[in-house]
Parts: sequence; C-alpha cells; structure tokens
Amino acid sequence: MWQVVQHPLGIGLSAFVAFIPLLWLLLSLGVFKMAAHRTCFIAMLMTMLLAAVAWQMPPGLVATGALDGAILAIWPILWVIFSAIFTYNMTLQTGAMDKIKGLMAGFSSDRRVQALLIAWGFGAFLEAAAGFGTAVAIPAAILISLGFNPFFASVICLIANTVPVAFGAVGIPVITLAKVADLDLLRLTLDCAIQLTPFVMIIPLALIWIMTKSLAGLKGVIGMAIAAGIAFAIPQLIIAAYMGPELTSIVGSVVSMITIVLWNKISPPKTEWYFPGEQTAKPNGQVFKTSLKEQSIAWSPYVLLFVLILGTNNAVLPSLSKWLGTVQTSIQVYFGPGGKPMSIQWLLTPGTLILIGAVIGGLLQGAALGDMGTVFKKTCSQLKKTTITVVSIVALAKVMGYSGMVSDIAFALAQTTGSFYPFIAPLVGALGTFVTGSDTNANVLFGGLQKQTALQIGADPTWIAAANTSGATAGKMISPQSIAIATSATNQAGIEGDILRETAGYCLVYTLLLGAWVYFVNYTRLFL
Repeated sequence: MWQVVQHPLGIGLSAFVAFIPLLWLLLSLGVFKMAAHRTCFIAMLMTMLLAAVAWQMPPGLVATGALDGAILAIWPILWVIFSAIFTYNMTLQTGAMDKIKGLMAGFSSDRRVQALLIAWGFGAFLEAAAGFGTAVAIPAAILISLGFNPFFASVICLIANTVPVAFGAVGIPVITLAKVADLDLLRLTLDCAIQLTPFVMIIPLALIWIMTKSLAGLKGVIGMAIAAGIAFAIPQLIIAAYMGPELTSIVGSVVSMITIVLWNKISPPKTEWYFPGEQTAKPNGQVFKTSLKEQSIAWSPYVLLFVLILGTNNAVLPSLSKWLGTVQTSIQVYFGPGGKPMSIQWLLTPGTLILIGAVIGGLLQGAALGDMGTVFKKTCSQLKKTTITVVSIVALAKVMGYSGMVSDIAFALAQTTGSFYPFIAPLVGALGTFVTGSDTNANVLFGGLQKQTALQIGADPTWIAAANTSGATAGKMISPQSIAIATSATNQAGIEGDILRETAGYCLVYTLLLGAWVYFVNYTRLFL
C-alpha cells in the first residue's frame, strides 16, 4: 500500500517542484495572458505527472484522485454556478432585469447616493445571488446610463465588488473551501464574516471619498454610508453565525439597499452632489415607471431563492432539512491515504434550490417552456470553458493534496515565515483571485495549503483558511478577468491597464489592513 512520501527531494526542492504547477498558472495567466481553460488543464496534467514521478504516487491513485476532484467540481460547484447564471439569464430573457435596473436607477439624482445604492448595494446583491461578473457588468452599465464617466463607473464597481465576493453565488466560495480543506462549514462562515466586517463598514465610506476626492464630499451622506455598512454587516454576522454562507450576503445586501433608500427618503442630502462640470443628473422618469406588481414579479426568482434556502436550513426547519438530506448518494472513487466517501446531496443543495426558484420565477414572468429551453442552451454554452477551468483546478488541488505536494509547500512556508504567516495569508488568497478571477478557484488552489501551513505553525486552521477567501475578495478588484468584464460592459476595451493601475493601490491597502487584522485576532485568540 502506497504511503505519502514527505519531502522526497529534500524540504526546499520538494516545495519548489510542488509549486511548479502553481507557478505555471501565475505566469500563463498573469504574464502570457493565456486562456484560463487551457492553462488550467495543462496545470492539472503537470500536477498528475509530478505526483507520479517525484512523489511516487501510483498512476491509478493519481487518476482516481483527479476523478475525485472532478466529481466535486461538478457537484456542487458547477451546479451552483450553472443555476445562478441560468437565473440571471432568465431575468434577461423575460425583461425582468430591465425593470430591476430601472428601479435601482430612479431613487436619487445625487451621484453619491447612486453609487451607494447601485455599485455597493445592488452590486453586492448580484454578487451574492449570481456572481461571476454580473456584479461589475450590470451596476457599471446602469451608472453609465445615468451619466457616470465609464472609466470611473468601472473603478467604483470593481472596488465595491470586494467584500460580497466571499459569499458570492449563494456562498459557493466558502462551501467549496470547507470541502477542499475539510473544515466545519458554520465555523468557517463565521470566521470569514468576522474578518470582513471592518471592511464592510469602511468600503461605503471609501467609495464616497474616492468619488469626491475629499473628506468634505462625505458631507450630507456620511450617515447614509455608515448606515449602509452597518445594515450589511450585522445581518451578515448573524446569519453567518447561525445559518451558514448561502444567505449571508443576500440578506446583508438587501437590508443595506433598503436602509439606503429609507435614509434617502427620510434625510436626503441637503445639497445634491454632481461631478465637476455637470449641471444636474435627473433621471428620465418615463424609463423607471413600473408598478409594485411588476417589480414583485421581476424579483420573484430571487425572493423564491431566499424562501427556499431559508425554509430548508437546518436551523429553521430541521425536520424538512433532515428529510431532504436523505435524498443523497454516497460515492468513493479515491481509496488511497486520505480518501473518504463523498456525499452528493440531490435536493438539499443551493444549486437545486436556485434552479427551482428560477423556473417558478420564470413562469411568473411569462416565460414559456421554449424560452426556458433557450436559456438552458445559452447557459450551457456560456459555461463550456468555465467547466474545463473549474474541473481542472479542483482535480489539480485534490491530486496535490493527496500526493503530499501541498504539505511540502506548507512545511516550507511555515519554516520561512514562522509566526508571521497569518499576516501574509490574505495575500495568498488575493494572489489566487488575481490569477484565476474567482474566489472559489482561489480557495480550491490554496485552501488546503492555508490549513496545512496553519497546522505547521500552531495557528487556528479555520481562521487562517478563512483568510484565504477574505484575501481573495481584495484580489477581485485587480483580477484581469474582472477588469475585462468591466471594460466589455462599458465599451472601454483597451484601457484595462489604466483601470488596473487605478485599483492596484486600493487593493494593496485593503490586503495589508486585512493581514494585520487576521494576525491580530489569531494571536489574541491564542492568549484568551
């Protein structure tokens, strides 16, 4: 029976060789600008070869280890992604998204209020419910239609689309991290929420400061910005503590949007703020006139998503949750060291609940079965390359973990950084998102590494693993994929470098502050 070989080439060389597939990803995606699905597939093949040759892992175990990762990639990761994008595409097909966008754009003509409601609140909702680029593309397009400078709209939406990313697409980054690193999901969710809470409070204020380029620009909206952060942070913390990751950002973003709207209704800015050179920014009232019934139908897929996830949560209806949980399949394909059966939940999984909400919502919006078939085909076509990317990344991560490659990198990192490692843990996550464009993929790449390094230095593995997904939120604003989405949505192809230079400084400050917070809490916990 094969056993994991620790440091087969010596500590330093083993860590370097194990890092080669990750180095390939960094160079091919970040420097050579290769397509993600191609470079990730090559990285997976590299990993399998190195595991067999350097770590002497039998070819059969290499193959089944990769297959184990592929199954995890398909269910639940890709299933959630597919269902979330299907829901969004359905709202486009029925015209519901136009009604939602119109509602968002019609509340105020003050540019600061518009940025808070659309870039911060609505962008966070889109990230929480769908993810994968919608939170940058749609809010930026709305802001431009209201008269925002396209470059500035892109920058604002990229910076706003940070903290919601950890729980994006109905919590799939955290769910994936818990599976990959074998951590308690509820505890991991709470730790992520705790790490992000200071930034949930800061970013609404920072958006106004960035827009107006002065602290004086906060006059008249500082209370609204603070309230927007508090209204997001408190529900997120409560739901993270008691329910898990699926609804954390959805509820937080909705409560934040409602708070912004009510605050503006009760205490609007005494003087409306516009960009220098602007006269007024009054929206076209004809565009935004929709009835309460029309808005209710337009929002129905997302309302149903909320109801279904809430109703099937173990903390709310434990008997129903338990019954749905019995509809599952247990499967084990990898029987080497560390292998164990995986449980495939067919009904009690976010992807299935999202799809049910999308179908019912689509019917309420007037979609025919033929329309749903069209949307289904469109979504499948959209996700062809994403499927290759995600399957390759998860298979790569599984083989690295099973073979001992992750352990060797972690051991070298622990020896090099020692007790200082918690400070740089978020930087590792940010690097993962910069390379892959996805918090989920960053967690697959580095989640196991973060846990193993934490164990090596005697730190809390759940807290350090959480720092990976928290740090990944910072990397989102400088990810080439996110920037490409922003430029495509705003018709600014060719200025990606300018946007990167604009957001890079904010990303660095965010990451350093997060590192200091992670370091402080980690060592505070040790002495309590």
